[in-house]
Amino acid sequence: MTTTTPVLEPVVELIDVRKDYGRARALQGVSLRIQPGEVVAILGPNGAGKTTAISLMLGMHRPTSGRVRLFGRDPRDRAARSRCGVMLQESGVSDVLRVQETVAIFRAYYPRPLPTARVLELAGLREEVANRKIRSLSGGQRQRVYYALAICGDPGALFLDEPTSGMDVESRRAFLQDIRRYALEGRTVILSTHYLEEADQLADRVIVIDRGVIIADDSPAKIKSKVAGRRVTFTMSQPAAAADFAGLPLSGLDLRGPRVRFHSSQPEQVLAAVFSRGWQVQDLEVVGADLEEAFIGLTSDPDGASARGGQPE
Repeated sequence: MTTTTPVLEPVVELIDVRKDYGRARALQGVSLRIQPGEVVAILGPNGAGKTTAISLMLGMHRPTSGRVRLFGRDPRDRAARSRCGVMLQESGVSDVLRVQETVAIFRAYYPRPLPTARVLELAGLREEVANRKIRSLSGGQRQRVYYALAICGDPGALFLDEPTSGMDVESRRAFLQDIRRYALEGRTVILSTHYLEEADQLADRVIVIDRGVIIADDSPAKIKSKVAGRRVTFTMSQPAAAADFAGLPLSGLDLRGPRVRFHSSQPEQVLAAVFSRGWQVQDLEVVGADLEEAFIGLTSDPDGASARGGQPE
């Protein structure tokens, strides 16, 4: 007797979606599926169509043509929306209430919410913070409150827009770990961020949208592998000049005092030239491209200039 694995219904599905704003076309024939349990980062330069795609997923706008489904339903369907949690940069939450009171109010909007204590635990909001008014919180603590409000309904899909905005390095690292733990419980997480290292750390899959079309859809590792060559950094005993590297097979030369950074498909040849000149080199590092370099490479025009400044939307 053979058993067949059940086909899971996509959490999000866009089928040949086009979205126009007047004469401007934000999306042109975009199709994608996001399956249950996936952690997906959606990236794109400013004006690329990424924000439009997410707003269509959430039912905030309607497509000009094509189909959008959320849990198999129209995204504006209350039954579909009740299964989503959304963390936006601007929450509109009253800052005169205490954190615990605000969570309790938002829990009432959902049919099967998580217990308040569990929400506060998952969001890393300790008792002393939970009893404070939102207006007294730091920027990072407010982000955790907004995250708590997004997960209090025990959502099947969690949409996060710039979740670590306003956080310092340590707070950001801890918060990302909390999000990852939540995702490991089988949740679907859809992330948009300007911090590409966050996408690299959190996402199982990265979708890059540029000029209204999907130009990459793969794991972070595979997207990074599309950038030929290696990134080389080292420190010299004295500041270098661009002329010192003229004629060598490298690109993206970045000189900051004695610190040298560049990209090359032939790093051995470049380093051989460096050493042959008797330069004293320290802190040498040769690694593959990171997600930011891959992103810039994917969204650059044929002349090598980023189409919209190289920053994700």
